[in-house]
Amino acid sequence: MKLRLVPALMALMIGAAGVATFAAAQVPAPGADAMTDPAMKRAEVIAFIGVKPGDKVADIVAGRFVRALSAAVGPNGKLYAVMPAEVAKAHPEVVGMLKAGASAPGSNIVVMTPPVNAMGLAPASLDAVFIRQNYHDLYDTFTGPADVPGFNRQVYAALKPGGVYVILDHAAAAGAPMSVTETLHRIDVAQVKKDVLAAGFKLDGASQVLANAADDHSAMVFNPAIRGQTDQFLLRFRKPR
Repeated sequence: MKLRLVPALMALMIGAAGVATFAAAQVPAPGADAMTDPAMKRAEVIAFIGVKPGDKVADIVAGRFVRALSAAVGPNGKLYAVMPAEVAKAHPEVVGMLKAGASAPGSNIVVMTPPVNAMGLAPASLDAVFIRQNYHDLYDTFTGPADVPGFNRQVYAALKPGGVYVILDHAAAAGAPMSVTETLHRIDVAQVKKDVLAAGFKLDGASQVLANAADDHSAMVFNPAIRGQTDQFLLRFRKPR
């Protein structure tokens, strides 16, 4: 089953003028998503998350993996497309189009627009939570910044015992200051591990599928010289059973 979205939706998710980079980080090229752009490594990322038919999954800052995750959970599963209010306020048209797609016959999508600090996912008993290229934005002024420890506790509460929390983001240099989340739109992988382990998760796996040793971590991710080719880490954390 594929999510039936109008083509304009994916174009809107490129972060057009006025959209904060919180949403813009989702997109390397207009109209591309994980179903159409092989550079996003859809099959490898879905396999790493471990999504299977019938699962309930939340895609936080829903974007380029909406169709892929919808297809992966299938007609008996559920995909919660979470567009935080901080993004939805700036671009209500994107939310409107997500909702239009979610209302299509046979859709397994539920669109949510809660504040980032009060996502309301706990009753969902999720199998997986995925956040792609936007964890670093939790530290930025665009989201408040968000209460990062509280955000991770929300994710923990929302998952079933044994459920997974998967974070894909642009790597910063080891030991980089937190200011690079705003200036370069990157984050030190060690900081992410520290944050998430503090919420009670166990590190369950890491993948190099989107790694790029040629990226020296010094350029902003939107720099044309590196855009779409950044060194990205992929981490899986598990809630203990």
